[in-house]
Amino acid sequence: MEPVYRKYPTDLDVIALYVDALMNLTPWKLWDLRTGEPAEGSRAVEAKAVLEKGLAQDACHPGLLHLYIHLMEMSAHPEQALRLSDNLRGLIPDAGHLNHMPTHLDIICGDYRRAIASNTQAILADERFVARESALNFYALYRCHNYHFRIYAAMFAGQSMVALETVSQLEKALPESLLRVGSPPMADWLEGFIAMRVHVLIRFGRWQDIITMGLPADPVLYCTTAAMTHYAKGVAYAATQQLDLAERHRALFLDALSRVPASRSVFNNTCRDILAIASAMLDGELEYRKGDFGAAFGHLRRSISLDDALPFDEPWGWMQPTRHAYGALLLEQGSVKDALAVYSADLGFDDSLPRARQHRNNVWSLHGFHECLVRLGREDEARIVWPQLQLAVAIADVPVRSSCFCRVGVKL
Repeated sequence: MEPVYRKYPTDLDVIALYVDALMNLTPWKLWDLRTGEPAEGSRAVEAKAVLEKGLAQDACHPGLLHLYIHLMEMSAHPEQALRLSDNLRGLIPDAGHLNHMPTHLDIICGDYRRAIASNTQAILADERFVARESALNFYALYRCHNYHFRIYAAMFAGQSMVALETVSQLEKALPESLLRVGSPPMADWLEGFIAMRVHVLIRFGRWQDIITMGLPADPVLYCTTAAMTHYAKGVAYAATQQLDLAERHRALFLDALSRVPASRSVFNNTCRDILAIASAMLDGELEYRKGDFGAAFGHLRRSISLDDALPFDEPWGWMQPTRHAYGALLLEQGSVKDALAVYSADLGFDDSLPRARQHRNNVWSLHGFHECLVRLGREDEARIVWPQLQLAVAIADVPVRSSCFCRVGVKL
């Protein structure tokens, strides 16, 4: 594409195809997340310059906008693309994926309400597509992506009803007949999405719903979902002090995990890597309820390391940040300064985490951060954070008293 671009440097479609080629030289490795510099072999700087030159000609070219969002979402300054990304909203109303695209920046910049709204529009466009083309095609993956994004945004916003409603829509979009199509089966790319209900139920502390939740009738086809369900039951039983049952589901989780093939993935992450985090989280919850806090926090720190090491993805491979449970349980044990550092990192209030791993404005860490400041007597700083927390809490449809419902000592 390079000689074509040199010959036609003002042709917008040529620019889009050239930048697409540049970015695909190092897919999902455009930037070094830690330093913010281009990753090894990446031509991200050139791609950015070419895109911005093209967008100066036409700021509403859908191909250029699509690529610009993907280029900037991993960068150290994703907010720089917000203004231009807004041009894509509603630009092509029947293109679900393009209606969704600006939410890659909304999420990472902490605008969860807008991410919910734009993915709602994307889902409506997808429904029109399905009415015309049916559901049994590869575009199902993109439809799942829009549901997935809406769930993720709703979880950060504390909107349980939106998250649960969207989970039901996602499950309906993935009938067993679709999962069995092909060789290898579509299940390798799609079955992991069925486990999203588990993430939502844990996020909102729906312990009884988890305990009464059924297991998949076909644990081979739904192997990731089976493992995640045992994980969730282990956490729920631990939170409700039914430790024998929690231990039983821990063993069942490990058995189910051994049956998940390496080919199963959720976008950029393998299901095995995602379930490794579940394993560490469950170990931490169990040890915490047994009263071995040192061991528990060691397991939770391991889950954080595994979570941070996942390849870049949006939504992130592990749907509820592991720091939310760690910070909540640190606070429950009175380790307020340690918890403050955990929440500060998660919110991007310091430089300890790369930009792509921060979760700005999320109601859970805002609550934890504010509580830490109050308990430490840092009232002036708490007053600065209070308006941001007040807005976030107003948007949530559940009472927010902790960054994680695993902190069961808090009265709601």
